[in-house]
Amino acid sequence: MTVLEFVVAAMALVILIYTVIIYNGLIRLKNNVARAFSNIEVILKQRHTELPLLVAVCRGYMVHEQHVLLAITEARSRVHSAQEKHDVRGLGHAETLMRTSLSQLFARCEAYPDLKANENFLALQERISQLEDAIADRREIFNESVRLNNTRIQQVPDVVLARSFGFIEFAYLKFETVALLPVKINLSSSVNR
Repeated sequence: MTVLEFVVAAMALVILIYTVIIYNGLIRLKNNVARAFSNIEVILKQRHTELPLLVAVCRGYMVHEQHVLLAITEARSRVHSAQEKHDVRGLGHAETLMRTSLSQLFARCEAYPDLKANENFLALQERISQLEDAIADRREIFNESVRLNNTRIQQVPDVVLARSFGFIEFAYLKFETVALLPVKINLSSSVNR
């Protein structure tokens, strides 16, 4: 083996090792995104289980608010459908609908003192609040994983391998801001002079 052949073989080996390192790094980032999404799905499934219980507790008290309960059921169905399809954008829209529906439900519960005093309702409300916080935390982790993946597959030299091996950019999980309903306060009936 001549010196030139040795240098060429060494360079080929270095390029091969470097390619393997980049490829493995891209695989790790892709798997991190998948794992982060799975972690969100776990919390969504837990909330998915709690929502029918919440609707059942509220149904007896909120006879005239059935449209709010129906909106939660519809949103729950959309979240589940988006999850099954692994549709991140659809999940974001469905989650926005869910958050809006839950916000409306909890706001309207203020008009039902018996419901607000119900221990099952209070426990479910607390549990759903905890799950919402967990979803927010996991969404932040997911979006950071997406950012790292998307940045890496756009950088040189990773972009060459990413395109060659079919690595793709992932969509961020975005929720629209839920507008809070205005609170109605009636001071005239509570003040007697």
